[in-house]
Amino acid sequence: MDVLDYISFVIYKYCYVLMLKPLKFVGSRWKDLSAFPDEAKQEIGHSLYVAQQGGRALNAKTLQGFGGGGVVELVEDYDGNTYCCVYTTKIAEVIVVLHAFQKKSKRKIETPRHEVDLIHARFKEAQAKNWN
Repeated sequence: MDVLDYISFVIYKYCYVLMLKPLKFVGSRWKDLSAFPDEAKQEIGHSLYVAQQGGRALNAKTLQGFGGGGVVELVEDYDGNTYCCVYTTKIAEVIVVLHAFQKKSKRKIETPRHEVDLIHARFKEAQAKNWN
């Protein structure tokens, strides 16, 4: 690879990184997400990366009750357990992770009410914060 090829490569990589929306966390969500099993972390991490690029992963579903499709739940099943990560795209030009938890619901489809209430509170907190 000659110098011009290298410079072109660096410029391409720099522009590619600039196209990603920043990923921010409300409170200790990074710590919560880090406690997931490696396989679940990897899948959810990839889904968040897709969101940063402006896309939507296959394991993403809109969380109802937030006035549109801007609050998304990522669901990953691993080893008989279900792990969830909730983020929003409704705040500035960032992806904000609102909640990360292991779903303990007997009804696998529905997110427990207390978790939804917590997500609502964190969503309000995230809206009030300056993310710049």
